[in-house]
Amino acid sequence: MKKVIIGTRGSVLALWQANFIKDELERRFQIECELKIVKTTGDKILDAPLAKIGGKGLFTKEIEELLLKNEITLAVHSLKDVPVEIPNGLVLACIIKREDIRDCLLSDKFSSIESLPKGAKVGTTSLRRAMQLKSMRNDLETISLRGNVQTRLKKLNDNEFDAIILAKAGVNRLGLSNADVAFITPLDIEIMIPAMGQGALGIECREDCEILHILKELNDTKSSIECGFEREFIKLLNGGCQVPIGINARLLDSLESNGDSKVRLDSIIGLPDGKKIIKESIVGKINDNLASDLVKKVETKGAREVLKEALAFIENM
Repeated sequence: MKKVIIGTRGSVLALWQANFIKDELERRFQIECELKIVKTTGDKILDAPLAKIGGKGLFTKEIEELLLKNEITLAVHSLKDVPVEIPNGLVLACIIKREDIRDCLLSDKFSSIESLPKGAKVGTTSLRRAMQLKSMRNDLETISLRGNVQTRLKKLNDNEFDAIILAKAGVNRLGLSNADVAFITPLDIEIMIPAMGQGALGIECREDCEILHILKELNDTKSSIECGFEREFIKLLNGGCQVPIGINARLLDSLESNGDSKVRLDSIIGLPDGKKIIKESIVGKINDNLASDLVKKVETKGAREVLKEALAFIENM
């Protein structure tokens, strides 16, 4: 078998993720691998909020083009960056076991959202996070914070922000601790509902990839089921990665072959300023059409109209 070329973004976190998969393939299957770093649109444009750049696949498009040209064998993505519509000829081969799904607050001075002073500056790239912060504390100033984790931490340490919000999975994977920042406070999903696929890695490849069968062996069934519900919810709502939507699916008990396992879906949709919020949950069996049923619940509360308002809000930012 020829050497496997793994496409990845060049940030420290992206390289950690790609090297994790490289090590798995080499250790478990004795497959020689090398990394190819690809600069995506989202990496090139750092002076504008992600939502203003627009379009889907801000962190995947250039990598997918290399897959289609057969210049790389596979790509390792943060699953929350992967659009729900995969280009023709490509497949999401597997979803790796999820890390911590939660967001977390990082600050050198403040240990919680409640302890932030009035008018505190909070950095985040995500309208979803900003929406939920503003719905809790409309006095906070949420400011777009672009760049890799190290860049964001430096801005925090330089007192440009009172706090920043990152995915706990990334914090864990990079081994960040209180030596790096005084307070690292996970936010339970009752406080902040995560993004679709948060904490999971997705491996994308061509449909005719010669190691597709091997990649499927890396799939984590529980994570795949949970992320599948989340991606279906986003797909049915026609929501992208940049609009303010939170969705989380959790299996409530062990997987059962008869399909009786229970799963809970929690969702939130709203305006970036937090002034309109729709929050709904649903619990059912794993074989039920829970994503579709949850979409119907939020639609009855005006979710389609709120999403239109959110898109107009983003255009005028």
